[in-house]
Amino acid sequence: MRKTKPEYVERIQIVDFSDKGMSIGKAPDGRVILMENLVPGDIVDGLIIRKTKGMPYALTKRIVEESTKRIEPECQHFGQCGGCKIQHIQYKEQLILKQNSVLNALQRIGKIEVEEILPIFPAETPFFYRNKLEFTFSNKRWLTQDEVTSEDQDIQRNALGFHKPGLFDKIIDIEFCHLQAEPSNIIRNKVREYCLANDYDFYDLRNHGGLMRSMMVKVSSLGEVMVLIQFGRNDEQKILDLLNFMVADLPKINSLYYVVNTKANDYFYDLELTHFHGEPHIMDKLGDVVFKIGPKSFFQTNTKQANNLFDTVVDFAEFQGNEIVYDLYTGLGSIALYIASKVKSVVGIEEIEAAIQDANINAANNNITNAEFYAGDVKNILTPEFALKHGRPDILITDPPRAGMHEQVTQYLLDLAAPKIVYVSCNPATQARDLQLLSPKYRVLKSRAVDMFPHTHHIENVVLLALK
Repeated sequence: MRKTKPEYVERIQIVDFSDKGMSIGKAPDGRVILMENLVPGDIVDGLIIRKTKGMPYALTKRIVEESTKRIEPECQHFGQCGGCKIQHIQYKEQLILKQNSVLNALQRIGKIEVEEILPIFPAETPFFYRNKLEFTFSNKRWLTQDEVTSEDQDIQRNALGFHKPGLFDKIIDIEFCHLQAEPSNIIRNKVREYCLANDYDFYDLRNHGGLMRSMMVKVSSLGEVMVLIQFGRNDEQKILDLLNFMVADLPKINSLYYVVNTKANDYFYDLELTHFHGEPHIMDKLGDVVFKIGPKSFFQTNTKQANNLFDTVVDFAEFQGNEIVYDLYTGLGSIALYIASKVKSVVGIEEIEAAIQDANINAANNNITNAEFYAGDVKNILTPEFALKHGRPDILITDPPRAGMHEQVTQYLLDLAAPKIVYVSCNPATQARDLQLLSPKYRVLKSRAVDMFPHTHHIENVVLLALK
């Protein structure tokens, strides 16, 4: 990113979105311009202030004509918080944009010909769908323009909420978030209120100091609640007072944890957590499988849509009951355990050892005996020796992180030659790249997008491949 001489451009037509949720505009002279918080069909005047990856980036100065696809955002924080960047677009239009982004990735990046493209799977409830949210405490609240120019010296500068996009040390104070069901908002607001009333110091993200650091809230589809508080130092009395207040005065919290984290980052998976109250886990359910969810557990963020996502996997795979299945990047084994009753055996591989521990616990709790799990990097675990031990898979399922599969993995999948591959992806661009690498031996039979994250540019896509 580099600054450029400001330039006022009139009547920019907003034509599309980028894969990062930015608005793509076209100037009268043909230039493509990146903007934000606009809707395809809007016509705007903008001020170009810099270039991002060689493309002009402009601030919106005036909306000349509003798109017919535009609606009033539900959230009071829209435009400041970066969590729901396309909430101002009709939901049916969001689905069209996401479907097009998947097709564009498959055709433009992967040069893939898909034999059947199924309609995108919409979310039944486009609000309150997340089962997990993480909030950050900060002594540097993001101020509005009116507050910046105000002469009031007593402006409250502490905040509990989300990062302002592009600013690591500024937090938007969130009053009400539409992403997670109650009691999430009640808990967050009451904790902030208690800390402000009792002079708890909020964390300084730039200088790394302060007591109150972050709060994670999990609300399962079964209504159970887990909270984890991160403290920046070990102030035993204040920690105890806050936790006792949460147990006594807040809506029922089924599981309460805390951790003292003095590192420069909020990553807590390498730290010992203290279980303070309630059960050590909460329960959630996918299909017929009940999962124990701990503070470090990896679980699908949208439980209801995860059921639809996994049903799409089942539909594509067409299990007959006698298959050997490999599940790569299995996480806590959610897909593997979901399909276990439908196959002969399933073997899951996951890099994060804690997730594999969860997978084994949940397999045992659900009396699933035909699922086996291995901890390690897929490119190191998936070898000819592994295939010799477990048998050549009839169906291989892969659900890699956003970066996609390591090239070594795609190469071995060509050698392994499973008759079917079901590829689940949270990044259609890297999925398309991997499909291209697999194209010498595989053809793409089906593709279906599943909207796991309404009001954002994120989309999951499921693809069925078959040996040529």
